[in-house]
Amino acid sequence: MLHQDADFDRLIELLPDLPEQLALTLFLVAVAMVVGGIFGLIIGVFLYATRPGNILAQRTVFNVLNLLVNFFRPIPFIILLAALQPLARLTIGVGIGEPMAMFAMAFAATFGIARLVEQSLVTVPPGVVEAARASGASRMRTLLTVVIPEGLGPMILGYTFAFVAVIDMSAMAGVVGGSGLGNFALQYGYRQFNPLVTWAAVIVIVIVVQIVQMLGNWLARRVMRR
Repeated sequence: MLHQDADFDRLIELLPDLPEQLALTLFLVAVAMVVGGIFGLIIGVFLYATRPGNILAQRTVFNVLNLLVNFFRPIPFIILLAALQPLARLTIGVGIGEPMAMFAMAFAATFGIARLVEQSLVTVPPGVVEAARASGASRMRTLLTVVIPEGLGPMILGYTFAFVAVIDMSAMAGVVGGSGLGNFALQYGYRQFNPLVTWAAVIVIVIVVQIVQMLGNWLARRVMRR
């Protein structure tokens, strides 16, 4: 009983820190999603377009991009964090802290999103592409004004899924000295044997994920009903 009271008192003491940790988590995730989202979109579109038989078919380009995505995407994030430290020091000058966490999260998000974008565009019916080409649209115009808009609904759902995955990655930011809700739960909850603190952070993360998931579903429905 005394132990539970001490846990509760510690939770009350730490509650004012939760908004700051939530803001740090959202900042890390936002940067990773913007950077990874842009590069992932570019790679994903080229993966789709250069597939054999597609509008910009180029087997060599497709094979290289496909190999890169298949190589990096399955690597567990905790291992990727360690493996990317030399590259991070070379490119951003540091291998620890929030910059390193954002670098690794953006790197991982890029290849995950690339595959999601490709899979979303593959759902576009070939007949739509053929109709655009038959009407005289160039390959690039068909890609930009027909294929991408037609695949936008599934793509939004893919980005929503990616956001949740990047939230998961942010929980490991503490491994390289980063902050956020994941590190908060590990440092003050798990390592100090205080389940109340751990669950407080978990509940906040779940609420954020649910809000993003609902927004993503709503936006995808609106786009697909156009």
